[in-house]
Amino acid sequence: MSDSQSSRNIERVDLRGVKVYPFADADELIDYADARKGILVAINAEKILNANPTTLAIINSNIAYCDGAGAVKAARQKGASPQKIAGCELWLKIIARFYDKGRTFYIIGATPEVHEATVERLRADFPGINIVGHRDGYLRTPEEREALIADVAAKRPDFVFVAMGSPTQEILMGEMMQRHKAVYQGLGGSYDVYTGKVKRAPQWWLDHNLEAAYRLIKQPKRIKRNIRYVQFLWWLLWKKF
Repeated sequence: MSDSQSSRNIERVDLRGVKVYPFADADELIDYADARKGILVAINAEKILNANPTTLAIINSNIAYCDGAGAVKAARQKGASPQKIAGCELWLKIIARFYDKGRTFYIIGATPEVHEATVERLRADFPGINIVGHRDGYLRTPEEREALIADVAAKRPDFVFVAMGSPTQEILMGEMMQRHKAVYQGLGGSYDVYTGKVKRAPQWWLDHNLEAAYRLIKQPKRIKRNIRYVQFLWWLLWKKF
């Protein structure tokens, strides 16, 4: 990316209170975050629908990007031109760019089994990667939470990946950011996908922005969680953003 591209002023787009950066691609996002530090927050329809004062404070003071087709369409209605950037791919692009350049990583989240499988595969896929610390996503006591935050602050990683689901991961990253500035990214269930425990939607579904529909077919119990998408669709149809 050229200097003019990497330094361009990127104006945020307000999507019903959720302020999103309309990045042109993952490379532009990575350049922007690496220069400024902060929490990378993937924005989709669900995060916009469920926004509350706590999550908005974190989202709007950090680096939110369009992870879902709904967020992309809403931003385009406001005159921006973002591209969809899949969070489950973004963290691996970050590692691929920096792992052999002396940068350090901290891996947090998932069940103990999936967590260990994630760390093992990262070390195989990225030989020499410097993982300065890692632990699973089960923080059972306030003491364990504080110990994790203190460890991140002490080891000062360049990048911290947290897979715990929203808004838990955003709240934790907000606390860690207060003690150590780095690039943080919330990953939800990305470790499950990376290790093969959960299969991502086939490419056709991804190409047609139907990943959420594929997950619903595979996991019908998500219907209660997804029923509010009707409200989001109404906002899009009537241009309420």
